[in-house]
Amino acid sequence: MEVEPTTGAPVDALPRRVPLRAAGRRGRRTDDGTEEVFWAPIEQVHWDGTPVRQDASGATRAWWRPTWRLRRDRKRSSRPPDPLAGLAALVGLSLATAFFAWVSAGPLWLAVGHATSGSVVVTDCTGGGLSQRCRGNFAAAEDRFRSYGIRVSGVPERRATAGAVLPARVTGPNADIAYADRGIGAHLRWLLGLLGVLGCAAGIARWTGATRFSDPGDRRWAVAAAFAGPLVITLGFLVAAW
Repeated sequence: MEVEPTTGAPVDALPRRVPLRAAGRRGRRTDDGTEEVFWAPIEQVHWDGTPVRQDASGATRAWWRPTWRLRRDRKRSSRPPDPLAGLAALVGLSLATAFFAWVSAGPLWLAVGHATSGSVVVTDCTGGGLSQRCRGNFAAAEDRFRSYGIRVSGVPERRATAGAVLPARVTGPNADIAYADRGIGAHLRWLLGLLGVLGCAAGIARWTGATRFSDPGDRRWAVAAAFAGPLVITLGFLVAAW
């Protein structure tokens, strides 16, 4: 006996096509007065010939709805995050914040005008490109003070030789870095660093669960605390670089 592979019913006992008319629509009248109906294929009927009635509108409504509306309709999860993962993210991003604050504190003071101009004599340079490291002796204008063996940042590669004299700026007599770069390069140092600080703050708010509070007031306070930590670290490095 031959069996239909989809339903497992005998082929002779299973109708191949059954009449099916969409709900709310009338069939078209033929010349002899009978009503023409739509004959559905076997894939649209049950094994006993009963038409399969599916709500096509509900099935197709989800795919064309905007993503932002689906996100708005979905309730915010109040489940707390994994404490170990949150603690690891907090420590790691705090260290990254300290690095970005350290590299951007000096250039930020120079950008707002807190700087001492002078010249630096390059004494030694190693590496090249991003890995270039130079040191030199800085002399402030009018010979107000001198700094020996400080790091020199922004030395052009063609001038990275011992004895080269470059105009440079420092934040003060106790500064340990002299900046020889000018123009857009000097502003990119502090701008990218502060963007990195803000990115770390957003990561702390996300991975520590500050954005998962269901109450809007509690969520705002938690996010504000997550951003306050990196900002306090940055403020500390700005004070130290003064």
